[in-house]
Amino acid sequence: MSIGKTRGFLYKAARLLGDVNAVKKGKVGKRVARRAAGKATGRSLRKLLK
Repeated sequence: MSIGKTRGFLYKAARLLGDVNAVKKGKVGKRVARRAAGKATGRSLRKLLK
């Protein structure tokens, strides 16, 4: 198993654990909004720096 695959797995596991934690704390809406904002920011920066 390569380092990249291992890192990808760890990132996915961390994201899943964050989702579970948000459900436990009742802050799912805030998490969804922040993830959407992060994706939009990433897309706009990608277009800007392309």
